[in-house]
Amino acid sequence: MIVTTTPNVDGRKIKEYRGIVFGEVISGVNFLKDFAAGLSNFFGGRSQSYEGELIKAREDALREMQSRASALGCNAVVGVDIDYEVLGEGGNMLMVTASGTGVVLE
Repeated sequence: MIVTTTPNVDGRKIKEYRGIVFGEVISGVNFLKDFAAGLSNFFGGRSQSYEGELIKAREDALREMQSRASALGCNAVVGVDIDYEVLGEGGNMLMVTASGTGVVLE
């Protein structure tokens, strides 16, 4: 499956538009990651525990979006956008949403 942020795929013609497809992931951040991130905040540097959680959530959202596109018979998703939100009391939940237009390429 081709996944791109551009509105088309260079050298390929869009034969059919199948609709907007989404992939959503809501991930909780646990106490240990909060503690490790707090240490990074205090001493400086990057928080690898949060970065790892963010990367995993983004990959899962993209994978879910591709799965939904495939179920519609698509072989590509164009115009992909990824959004991030912090949810929950205390901001301890991360929501990642991937969306795009599912298409069939010739």
